[in-house]
Amino acid sequence: MFGNYFYHERVRRSVAIFGKVFNDIYVLRKNSAGAVISTVKVPLSYAPKAKFLDRIREQADLASGQRVALKLPRMSFEIVSYTYDPTRQLQKTSNFMQTGSTAAQRAKINAYVPYNITFQLNVYAKTQDDALQIVEQIMPYFAPQYNLTMSPISAYPDLKEDVPITLQSVDFADDFEGDVATRRTIIYTLTFEMKANFYGPIADKNVITKAIPKIDLDDKGIADSDYLTITITPTPAGVSADSDYGFSEVYNYELE
Repeated sequence: MFGNYFYHERVRRSVAIFGKVFNDIYVLRKNSAGAVISTVKVPLSYAPKAKFLDRIREQADLASGQRVALKLPRMSFEIVSYTYDPTRQLQKTSNFMQTGSTAAQRAKINAYVPYNITFQLNVYAKTQDDALQIVEQIMPYFAPQYNLTMSPISAYPDLKEDVPITLQSVDFADDFEGDVATRRTIIYTLTFEMKANFYGPIADKNVITKAIPKIDLDDKGIADSDYLTITITPTPAGVSADSDYGFSEVYNYELE
């Protein structure tokens, strides 16, 4: 409908950096003497909570070849909502320029549209100690906000943007009550809000290489008064928009 194809991978990059924050968490197992007997890295997946719980609660079925149930502890996360944030919206005329496809052009990037992306991080464990080890390695970094830096536009990797992630709530559930055949699963659900900016299509615009303003000298109008014409051009001629040069100014005083 709009006629301009573009794809900046904004959501994909948001998912990637969010998962990277929690991709290096470990759980230690100790014996009665307090010595560490094993170190377990907690796996992290992007998956809906309901389907992940179904996998955890599946019992081993030798007939189907499934010999081991899904091991815990594990973590999963997912996007649960997008919300427009009017408090961060800039004026529509706010835009900035980047290097264009040619030396005579500049890429015009219009003001972003701000959205808040809500993530849910779910921690699954068989024991309370495993779950608390994971949660305690996360919560101190959010007070309640943690800032990351990312490239918002895939075509311009040098363009950087700060992305705040806020821990909004921590919920706890334990399904220990049930029959003996039911597998116990302790679940901590941490809700985060990421402030993301979405950019529209990028258009190449020609670079202005000459400016000719006319200045009225006696407030009678340009048509019937004295005026000054100033012609401004880059110096030397033929330089690109990214060159570090000055400008030539030619003054022409005319009387009507």
